[in-house]
Amino acid sequence: MGLPEATRFEVNGRACVVQAEADTPLLYVLRNDLGLKGAKFGCGLGQCGACTVLMDGHAINACDTPLWSVAGRKITTVEGLAEGDRLSVLQQAFIDEQAVQCGYCISGMLMAASALLATNPQPSLEQIKVAMDRNLCRCGTQARILRAVQRASRVLGERSAA
Repeated sequence: MGLPEATRFEVNGRACVVQAEADTPLLYVLRNDLGLKGAKFGCGLGQCGACTVLMDGHAINACDTPLWSVAGRKITTVEGLAEGDRLSVLQQAFIDEQAVQCGYCISGMLMAASALLATNPQPSLEQIKVAMDRNLCRCGTQARILRAVQRASRVLGERSAA
């Protein structure tokens, strides 16, 4: 038996080559092989959203995404949201709204919200709720999280109008 086949993809703008079994969950590769600890292991079944990352701009659950499916794709993790050494508008909005309690779900929340705002920069509250419904917060900061997404939307709207 030889080494597993290499899988090539991009993470946060950098080319990656990973040698792992094709059915290895992307989450394991991100955390264990690439050292990106932002995406969290929650349920392992794609039901809680703690592991949400972006694949080609779309929110996916990394815990149930096999490595073979990311070959040639662009993955963005919460570590890739910052704009250089400055927090993104969305990250800053989460701080400003005090949307974090324990913090376990927040990277997944940020990624789901990022995917939404990339396709719909001025979503309604109902659209935000729908986009975030696969991400669970067990601490009860859901209302603050929704306000943070609304705040980021307003700031982005003001920037585009200027």
